[in-house]
Amino acid sequence: MATHITEDCINCGACEPECPNSAISEGDDIYVIDPDLCTECVGFYDQEACQAVCPVECCLPDPDNVETEAKLMERALRLHPDHAELGQRAAANDYPSRFRKT
Repeated sequence: MATHITEDCINCGACEPECPNSAISEGDDIYVIDPDLCTECVGFYDQEACQAVCPVECCLPDPDNVETEAKLMERALRLHPDHAELGQRAAANDYPSRFRKT
């Protein structure tokens, strides 16, 4: 599932530079996440980077856009075809993901 930003957003912009996929942009009233670019930071971090920096905790998994870890990793690899380290981690099935937290 892509992460989405709720209406509780205070438009601070802390999340935008943290996204490894440039999926976050400033909307009319709040920041928005493009679900076609969001990978929930699978392959990069063990939690969504936007959630980690959001002061009002409004970056949440979108229950209307549920996706598997495998699909999110496929998207990450497609978005970053020249990221050698990401490719190596994916091939070894050893990459950070919120799905793998224990």
